[in-house]
Amino acid sequence: MAKQYETVIGLEVHVELATKTKIFCGCSTAFGGAPNTHTCPVCTGMPGSLPVLNKQVVEYAMGIGLATHCDITRVCKFDRKNYFYPDNPQNYQISQLYQPIARNGYMEIAVGDTKKKVRIHEMHMEEDAGKLVHDEWDDTSLVDFNRSGVPLVEIVSEPDMRSSEEVIAYLEKLRTIIQYLGASDCKLQEGSMRADVNLSVREVGTQEFGTRTEMKNLNSFKAIARAIEGERERQIELIEEGKSVIQETRRWDDNKESSHAMRSKEDAQDYRYFPEPDLVPIVIDDEWIEKIKEKQPEFRDEKLERYKKEFDIPQYDAEILTESKHMADIFEETTAICGKPKKVSNWLMVETMRLLKEHSMEPEDISFSPANLAKLIGLTEDGTINSSVAKEVFEQVFEKNVDPESYVEEHGLKTVNDEGALEEVLKEVIAKNPKAIADYKGGKEKALGALVGQTMKAMKGKANPGMVNEKLREMLN
Repeated sequence: MAKQYETVIGLEVHVELATKTKIFCGCSTAFGGAPNTHTCPVCTGMPGSLPVLNKQVVEYAMGIGLATHCDITRVCKFDRKNYFYPDNPQNYQISQLYQPIARNGYMEIAVGDTKKKVRIHEMHMEEDAGKLVHDEWDDTSLVDFNRSGVPLVEIVSEPDMRSSEEVIAYLEKLRTIIQYLGASDCKLQEGSMRADVNLSVREVGTQEFGTRTEMKNLNSFKAIARAIEGERERQIELIEEGKSVIQETRRWDDNKESSHAMRSKEDAQDYRYFPEPDLVPIVIDDEWIEKIKEKQPEFRDEKLERYKKEFDIPQYDAEILTESKHMADIFEETTAICGKPKKVSNWLMVETMRLLKEHSMEPEDISFSPANLAKLIGLTEDGTINSSVAKEVFEQVFEKNVDPESYVEEHGLKTVNDEGALEEVLKEVIAKNPKAIADYKGGKEKALGALVGQTMKAMKGKANPGMVNEKLREMLN
């Protein structure tokens, strides 16, 4: 019988924090910018420059720690991690090894109907490195220090995950928590959330872990899932052939859907950690922790339950609406204005999601105001515009955040409720379509739909469909 294997996975997730300035200096953390323009002597490692800690970094890290059930370390310190690499200007990175800011947490994840806890070993604060830009044409490498000194938290899980589905569930939940806190935008494609995957396989029923590899360069959830499947298969193949898995760091190439070795980790690298002499320890008291707890938002899990009870909307809709805090805020604010949660939910679930997909946008990118969506719902509800005009107006609201009331007025889009005008148009439509009239009178209900369509077209879509339907039947019968 073929052997059964189990995958054992732990993650190291780096998250860039959404502070305006870097962790130890006043330079901007904005993404982009011409190379080396967001820099100063501190973040380019000039001799004699001294770091000064950004308090907001500590508060974001505490918020993430509390939201993931971690213990906050009351006296935490920074350490120097010494290594040479061209994008590391000081030849050391200021990080935390001995007393990280948070430890021993967990997150509950769900895959299908199965729930499980994934333990968090620790979370520490550190500075990001610069970025090497390789110029293949000149065969040179240039360094951009804009990212150097951008604040990071690294969240290290225990090896509690057993499949790519569990890994994605863990990452999605972590991303949602951090976005709800406003601590980071967690955009994988911009590198503000990065995950390294530690993976090993073992025979089902074995207690000992196999030899693990670490995979880097994963910048989308799909790439992470593919890399896990690819690496699992590679390791099983080696074991089946009687070969050994080598402990090493591997780089995933998503285009080729394969990985290659970067460096071996036979011996753990000696980073010669020692306490950072230029920074004092951070003392965190109960009062500070309470302040951070009071600022914590209502998280997605709580929102989900409340939406179902308070607004009586289905589980599926509530899940889509709460996936992004920005979307949830728009839903709540619009509902507060117009008092029609079901209608608001429908506009967000159908038309908004359609337009986001068409424009390749994320829910975070929605720029229309809740007030304008509420006005549009009002115009539809009181019959000022019909549903097809409403969709047309909504596209303008979505793209340019126009005021729907002014837009409808300026473009003459109000529904025509003038019975006299409608009768005139109907007489013309009836005269032009003898076949459809005969079909309808012969019992073909569908023929009426064609006549309604012709009428709407003649009235440039501004007639009241209900009224057209009623009047047509009246005239034909």
